[in-house]
Amino acid sequence: MKHTALALLPPALLGALSCSQKEQPRPNILLIVADDLGIGDLSCYGSETIRTPFLDSLASDGLLMRNAYATSSTSTPSRFAMFTGMYPWRNPEARILPGDAPLLIDTAMNTLPKMMQELGYATGAVGKWHLGMGYGKTDWNAPIVPSGNTVGFDYTNLIPATVDRVPTVYVENGLVVGLDPSDPIEVNYKENYPGEPTADTNPEMMTMRWLHGHRGTIVNGIPRIGYMKGGHSARWDDATMAEYFLGRIKDFMASHREEPFFLYYGLHQPHVPRVSGKAFEGASGLGCRGDVVVEADWCVSEAVSALDSLGILDNTIIIFTSDNGAVLQDGYDDGAEEAALAAGHDPDGGLRGGKYSMYDAGTHVPMIVYWRGHIRPAVSSARFCLMDLYASLGKILGGTVPEGLDSEAYPEVLMGKELTSGRDTLMIEAMGHLAMLAGKYAFIPAYSGANTNSTGIELGCNPYDTLWDLEEDPFQESDISASEPGKASALKGAFLRQAGALYREHMQTDPLE
Repeated sequence: MKHTALALLPPALLGALSCSQKEQPRPNILLIVADDLGIGDLSCYGSETIRTPFLDSLASDGLLMRNAYATSSTSTPSRFAMFTGMYPWRNPEARILPGDAPLLIDTAMNTLPKMMQELGYATGAVGKWHLGMGYGKTDWNAPIVPSGNTVGFDYTNLIPATVDRVPTVYVENGLVVGLDPSDPIEVNYKENYPGEPTADTNPEMMTMRWLHGHRGTIVNGIPRIGYMKGGHSARWDDATMAEYFLGRIKDFMASHREEPFFLYYGLHQPHVPRVSGKAFEGASGLGCRGDVVVEADWCVSEAVSALDSLGILDNTIIIFTSDNGAVLQDGYDDGAEEAALAAGHDPDGGLRGGKYSMYDAGTHVPMIVYWRGHIRPAVSSARFCLMDLYASLGKILGGTVPEGLDSEAYPEVLMGKELTSGRDTLMIEAMGHLAMLAGKYAFIPAYSGANTNSTGIELGCNPYDTLWDLEEDPFQESDISASEPGKASALKGAFLRQAGALYREHMQTDPLE
């Protein structure tokens, strides 16, 4: 089914189109989300140690957003917010999920892909998921219901959680790909199955050693989180994962070239374990993490080239971003941290913190928007949140956006028409902690507990409130709460009005006052 009447498109989209065109089909949307990619990992954001030439070309010919944010500094809550338009902290289960977790998004919820379906779009989701499947205690040997298909995607081909968690299989439309019924899959996150090799029982089988957390079942020489038995014919090959997902992406595009589509492409790079294809081993000069970043750049180039070869690039809005900030050492002894330090590579581009953190590097993410012939080359300083994609795309495309969402509509920001003024206030979440961005300020309330985790990243947990001026001090070197007590008090009040009950109940053990 085609939708070709330009007159039916809303003014925000009409303004982005060439006035010489008399008719324009609804644009396809390709949403590409990297996993743990920091601003400092891309040369278009100033990195001099990793080269990402294709993403650089998209940025130079499109919109480079310098003030884009995820809601959260970890994957599951960040993606929950992106698809539902709701703050993840409104759902107490929106935390980092194990690989056998039930579907996090209620099937009755409004979602971004459901809105796209209502607009007549074919919808697909390929790659990293980490939003749960089934109702809990999933039977991986039968059709998995509910799956990603039940929240608005016509087609799905996903990894259930992360590449370092079992089950290490692809799930296509709710079915494990390549499963041999005579070798059924069993998954357990509490105890191992007798005789199944783990990091503790069979260290000689490891080609990559763990530092923390990854002591479970060994697959492809890599110990994972959790325990798995069976499903040997269905287990993925880490080194060919990029090509596998690219194949599904290209197939989806080709199958829907004659109708508008919304395609979510969840890159697995550069999340641990970092295993690139053979062609990218040593390509970056920055060890395995640098290599998979270069591989991710190639993946994007291949996807965009496929659009071009199908003749639909000019009618496709490409949005590239990351789910949260970066991390170097995240549980494996893979040399990534040592290689980065030796080369002077900072994946967060000088921002403080990183993945897991309330400091700015936890949620401040790269974002590039490209639409050939429609979005002019520009650099934007307007604040935009991934959660705002729901309302913004709805406004652009004329979709129905339900009331009560936390998603806010900034169509002019997303289309590069407004480069300075965007979202003013944003609540950010990091490992169950909340903080707030308001204007140029970042306010982090007092928290008890440790200020670092096993990665060595600062979490932002201080036993006192802190206030930061992100315009004057983007690297958060100087807490100004003492020098600007009035501003600190005002932002504390605003924070408590929005999240005070949750803060008192869940966010700290010591009294607020």
